[in-house]
Amino acid sequence: MILITGATSGIGEACAEIFAAQKHSLFLVGRRQEKLQSLKESLEKKYSITVHITPLDVQNPSEIEKFFQENKNVLKNLNGLINNAGLAKGLGPTHSLSFSDISAMIDTNFKAVVYFAKMVMPIFIEKKSGHIINVGSVAGHHVYPNGNVYCATKSAVRAMTQALRYDLSGTGVRVSEVSPGMVNTNFSTVRLGDVEKANKVYEGMTPLLANDIAETISWIYHRPKHINIEEIVIYPTDQASPTVVNRVTK
Repeated sequence: MILITGATSGIGEACAEIFAAQKHSLFLVGRRQEKLQSLKESLEKKYSITVHITPLDVQNPSEIEKFFQENKNVLKNLNGLINNAGLAKGLGPTHSLSFSDISAMIDTNFKAVVYFAKMVMPIFIEKKSGHIINVGSVAGHHVYPNGNVYCATKSAVRAMTQALRYDLSGTGVRVSEVSPGMVNTNFSTVRLGDVEKANKVYEGMTPLLANDIAETISWIYHRPKHINIEEIVIYPTDQASPTVVNRVTK
């Protein structure tokens, strides 16, 4: 069974699709009950697998703790965690950000990664196998102007991923990170709060798609058990760094 956070859109939804097609049972969590239910029905009908769902606010540690307690009998069958939930809010200097946006990024992008890893580790350690795959970002490698808090959270995810490998050394549990560049999902819409502005982010270039990242995550997960892919950084061909993007002007 694969547990996927942030499963209702973007990379999380693409991961659900690809792992379902590979006949893995799934446990999907996200904020939107109606989207989770729709995804569950679609995947179960299409692939004849079992999909469990729970609406969950990953910014709330008590909800996460309750989720694991209430579903412990199901989650004992867990083999993989895709720590995917994440967001960016705003694109400006630190002093222009609201306290709520700062908290949302730290709580979603970093704290939730730690909380979910903490909760699955005992399950994996007991069975001497399992795989934690954290979705990071190239922002965790290179800070860019007005990226401040978002970049800091993704840098923290990268450090935490490395720390988890020390924690789990000798247990048979694998830990990996995938760090994408520009991916055309609803990420920019959430960040900028405007669909038109978000569309301009990808103008004149070919970005990655959610399925590109999902395929890479699946490949990492399905390596032989003696292989642990530490980290993969993925850029679209048109992007050389967070700030260097080749665009064709019309």
